[in-house]
Amino acid sequence: MRKIIDLNDTLITKLKIMSAFENLSVKALIEKAVDNFVSQKEKERLDNLTLEEKEDLGLLLLMQQVDKNENVSEKDFFKALNE
Repeated sequence: MRKIIDLNDTLITKLKIMSAFENLSVKALIEKAVDNFVSQKEKERLDNLTLEEKEDLGLLLLMQQVDKNENVSEKDFFKALNE
């Protein structure tokens, strides 16, 4: 996906200097910075979840991995749930 962002001249100069030190292009440096920012915010959000929210998220992630073509009887479902 391609997005256009506006940067002021001072920030562009700083990015050019940093990119020289990091041996990266300015574009790659910005992508790396955005990726790090998003990862940090995701980690902060996960750290702030309550135990119940963490359990719900874990269940949601497990449900997304399920084979949707496989069927289980209600009896087997409740049996597995009680284990």
